[in-house]
Amino acid sequence: MRIITGSAKGTRLLSPKNDGTRPTADRIKESVFNILGDRVRERVVLDLFSGTGNLGIESLSRGAKSATFIDFATDKLIRENLKRAHLEEKGEVFRADVFKKLKTFEAKRREFDLIFIDPPYFKNLSQKTMEFLNFSPIFSGNGIIVVEYGIGEKFSNYDKLENFRDVAYGKTTGVSFWMRVGGEETK
Repeated sequence: MRIITGSAKGTRLLSPKNDGTRPTADRIKESVFNILGDRVRERVVLDLFSGTGNLGIESLSRGAKSATFIDFATDKLIRENLKRAHLEEKGEVFRADVFKKLKTFEAKRREFDLIFIDPPYFKNLSQKTMEFLNFSPIFSGNGIIVVEYGIGEKFSNYDKLENFRDVAYGKTTGVSFWMRVGGEETK
């Protein structure tokens, strides 16, 4: 697993051994960032269920303003990967329950305009996170949400979010792109 392009291009990231973390494959990550294009630059990124920090660190390498990482088990690994990429000054890492931390961010009126959701598959965590973000002010009006999920997982219809693209990668992984209803044109 490596950083594909930008200031940290070629940096190899560490992965945990045998803890169930499933880092986003380089080919999927490259496709996601090709779809996002320049919409990563100057964004305030939130990387939920961060694992290795792969998606947030790639965003920083491509010019994101900052990235906040939340994972309950891999905070030290994410910090080490930020250090390897020489991006630690732009990253903020929390070892926390994602939903408790989201409520804290809401109370503090934090706002993010690029949110990655990459939880363990088939545990309803993607759906639960999207339900929270549907009405939450932490997701900016012109922001983008990128959800990696297991093929077969379903999403609801949301009042304030609309899906603008879905991509399947083989028989196991899908990526879904969302924005606020009436938000920035991203098609």
